[in-house]
Amino acid sequence: RNADCCWSGSLRTWSSPVPFLYPLKHRGWERVYAGAGVALYDAMSVSSGHGRGLPVHRHLSRTRALRVAPGLRKDALVGALQYYDAQVDDARFVTSLVRTAARYGAHVANRARVVGFLREGARVVGARVHDLEQGGEFEVRARQVVNASGVWTDETQALIGERGQFHVRASKGIHLVVPRDRIHSSTGLILRTEKSVLFVIPWGRHWIIGTTDTGWDLDKAHPAASSADIDYLLEHVNEVLAVPLTRDDVEGVYAGLRPLLAGESDATSKLSREHTVAHPVPGLVVVAGGKYTTYRVMAKDAVDEAVHALDRRVGPCVTEDVPLAGAVGYNALWNARARMAKRTGLHVARVEHLLNRYGALTEEVLELVATDSSLGEPLAAAEDYLRAEVVYAASHEGARHLDDVLTRRTRISIETFDRGTRGAREVAELMAPVLGWGPEQIDKEVEHYEKRVEAERESQRQPDDLTADAARLGAPDIVPL
Repeated sequence: RNADCCWSGSLRTWSSPVPFLYPLKHRGWERVYAGAGVALYDAMSVSSGHGRGLPVHRHLSRTRALRVAPGLRKDALVGALQYYDAQVDDARFVTSLVRTAARYGAHVANRARVVGFLREGARVVGARVHDLEQGGEFEVRARQVVNASGVWTDETQALIGERGQFHVRASKGIHLVVPRDRIHSSTGLILRTEKSVLFVIPWGRHWIIGTTDTGWDLDKAHPAASSADIDYLLEHVNEVLAVPLTRDDVEGVYAGLRPLLAGESDATSKLSREHTVAHPVPGLVVVAGGKYTTYRVMAKDAVDEAVHALDRRVGPCVTEDVPLAGAVGYNALWNARARMAKRTGLHVARVEHLLNRYGALTEEVLELVATDSSLGEPLAAAEDYLRAEVVYAASHEGARHLDDVLTRRTRISIETFDRGTRGAREVAELMAPVLGWGPEQIDKEVEHYEKRVEAERESQRQPDDLTADAARLGAPDIVPL
């Protein structure tokens, strides 16, 4: 919990408190049991030294719980607990993290795969890297190399030709995205299932419902959601909803993989979310496992291990005090958002949207609008986003292909029923001048994206992981991985 507080404290620009309701199904013991756990959660937040940050939990009667979540079935609860947690846009976070590293001297190589290690005797002295975008290989030499390759840890370790000290298993988690009006509630939900927990998370004009936790031994670059995965989530969330959700309510579906340290259990839901750091051979440090909210602790542990082998003094880690790009100056800009709206001619809600996505870097986006006022208009098929955001993704955030923008710089691919296909050409045409695309490349990008969406839809109609994986691989990446 200390690490979680450190994380949210350094990322306030994209982190916001979100209320969650935990419906109680049993009288007496469940309220005491669950209440004690949530109280401990609150206490750890205060004792971390970072301040409370989030409101404390509350006990609610069934009547009060139904006031904040009238979309719940009356017979689905006897009362509830309400607590708060932090929410962050992970895509925006990763982009900001990479840009912050670059500001401190890191060289960033997108779509670059490590294909081998450089050795001098038993010592690792660098890596051989394949440029997937341009082709060819290049070498990166270093006094210490850190393998932080997540679910690919085992494959990367195999490149040194020696047995790794641990094994990483991939666990698949999927989420559904539905419109906000499909669930009548002013708070998120957390539900117990027979395997784990299920979250219903408010997300702008949408709800995110998830997640699953199942082993995945197929293509790691393209984890696929199957029909069974979707049915599982709908079945469990519908147990508490007065108006059940159907497949027709689902706007988007996405899947990801967790890198879990393998243990004795076959069930990934029982594997540890902790991380470990090892030094298997001289010159190589491996960090594996872990979870999203403790990434700074993982980085500190890995770098501390690496610097031990250097023959020079290195200052203490200060990651806890380093804000991400866009964080410094955010509060002042938020207070000035009305003036920013007047200056730019944008509605104040548009400025708030930009501040929530880019923080203090919003000024860079607005510079594009000042140069070309048409960029201040919303996208025709995804009106939550401005045209300037597409151009900014290509000019400032390393987006090189259409699906980079529709999937990873924005969330258009999961926030529209058409999965972004209706606006794909407009987005490609906005990217084209920045990246030097002609009509042929625009057509290629749009065609690829449409095939990718259809492959994903087909995978979500399949009964199991094996057939879902085969369907998803029916649309190769525009830059083969």
